[in-house]
Amino acid sequence: MWFQKEIRLNARNRGFHLVTDEILNQVPELRKISIGIMNVFIKHTSASLTINENADPTVRQDFESYFNRAVPENEHYYQHIFEGSDDGPSHLKSSILGCSLNIPITNGKLNLGIWQGIYLCEHRNSASNRTVVVTLNGQLSS
Repeated sequence: MWFQKEIRLNARNRGFHLVTDEILNQVPELRKISIGIMNVFIKHTSASLTINENADPTVRQDFESYFNRAVPENEHYYQHIFEGSDDGPSHLKSSILGCSLNIPITNGKLNLGIWQGIYLCEHRNSASNRTVVVTLNGQLSS
């Protein structure tokens, strides 16, 4: 069985945000799959996706601090700054982290670790809603 759906994630401030529940609430079809995989693809070049700690919010703050230091704004060598000082750095951060995730499905649920969640990594200072494509592939429950 294949299923695909395009969903919108609410606009967020710059930073790393847990969106696991927001995605799952928009994809109830997942519950019908006994074994499979879910791919989540973000259709933007200035935001990214990753999986990490879902309990302690300081981990998300550490991610933001690290990436701001690793890929700082206002560097003299940036050429792509048409939309502001965060423009070029947001594209670099997005490429470093990536635009898609593959997550196993077991008995109608994502088979994530107990402390894992899906992050929307928002790299722009002011962003609008983000669009992700969720693709499910798997065996339907009997």
